Amino acid sequence: MPVQGLFGTTVELLGKTLDLRAKRQTMISANLANVETPGYTSTDLSFEGQLKSALKQGPNAGSLTNPRHIPLKGASVASLEKVQGDVVEVSSRNMAPDGNGVEMETEMGRLAENQIMYNASVQILTKKFEELKQAIRGTL
Repeated sequence: MPVQGLFGTTVELLGKTLDLRAKRQTMISANLANVETPGYTSTDLSFEGQLKSALKQGPNAGSLTNPRHIPLKGASVASLEKVQGDVVEVSSRNMAPDGNGVEMETEMGRLAENQIMYNASVQILTKKFEELKQAIRGTL
């Protein structure tokens, strides 16, 4: 259960980013596990645009409080909590004769990039909580 307003947008954004990066990691791992499966196509989780859109709109902009409300144009993502990402198929330049579109090197690169971004988010989140801890102790 999220605590509204206690940590601010940055902590909420970092938490959501960690959730989505973990989902992406699972998808990339599935791609690598199916590198020899005939007809398998790589998938990815696209969420960066939705996060940016949610941040621009703010927590209350365009939120629907009743099912009969008409959504505002471009207000498909009302808040960070609702960002789930979109599963997209990744097109391959080198399709194997059996129809497999997974490129091992590309997937390994995406895996490393995602892991680096995940670790960076964890470090920033850790720093934020350290600052909060110092503020509570009065040592800030």
